[in-house]
Amino acid sequence: MLGLAAFADEISPDLGVQIAECRRQGITHIELRGVAGKNVMDFDKSLRAEIKTKLKDNGLAVIGIGSPIGKVKLNEPFEPHFERFKLAVELAEFFDAPFLRIFSYYEAFPQGRDEVIQRLQKKIDYIHDYRPVLVHENERHIYGELGKSCLDLHQSLDSPKFRAAFDFANFVQAGEDPLNNWPLLKPYTSHIHIKDALMDGGKVVPAGEGDGHIAEILKDAYASGYRGFLSFEPHLSVAGQYSGFTGPDLFGVAVNALRKLAQENNLPLAS
Repeated sequence: MLGLAAFADEISPDLGVQIAECRRQGITHIELRGVAGKNVMDFDKSLRAEIKTKLKDNGLAVIGIGSPIGKVKLNEPFEPHFERFKLAVELAEFFDAPFLRIFSYYEAFPQGRDEVIQRLQKKIDYIHDYRPVLVHENERHIYGELGKSCLDLHQSLDSPKFRAAFDFANFVQAGEDPLNNWPLLKPYTSHIHIKDALMDGGKVVPAGEGDGHIAEILKDAYASGYRGFLSFEPHLSVAGQYSGFTGPDLFGVAVNALRKLAQENNLPLAS
């Protein structure tokens, strides 16, 4: 079975609305990125405790911390950013999240490759004795934007604490066919984001309506033993640098599109 998760701040900034819609849609896990207009990195202790309690009371868990770690320029000082990374690890531990999403720096390719790898290695070394696994999302304009550079990171770092969060739409928007990148990254993929896009113009669309080859890739993933989560990050209304927004109605469209795709391709969803 494939689990369902969501960047619930795409539904609403209101935690109650996030919870209600996730329950209505059969989503069991949250990829925690934002509540009450605040990024997860800026939650105070009171808000953290409130979120943890309300999620538990409603039968929801946190699959990952949707942090912006690594969404900084490579020429920015490392130590302050590394302290923020430590905070993200603390958050993942607090919410008992198995994954911590990260990125691989802006303005880093190709001359910054060695520095990117050194910085990521320091993060891997730090998280070694903690539960969470770092999952790298292929984001536009970072070192790991393209399939080849993502593969370079995973082969160079070669750690079970550094895996891939495969994002279809981001590859499409970078001008690449996800179907070509999937065989490269399949051995390293521990998490999958559900977001599709059109090659012509990069518009984000519901799963199966774009050029992400989501059905083909998910069929192969499942046949190859993937039993992880499919995490909705639909971006159907707003796609920003640090977050996106979809709204309850369009979020339902996104969920229904994946359910239809799954039914047509005999992919069992846990919900």
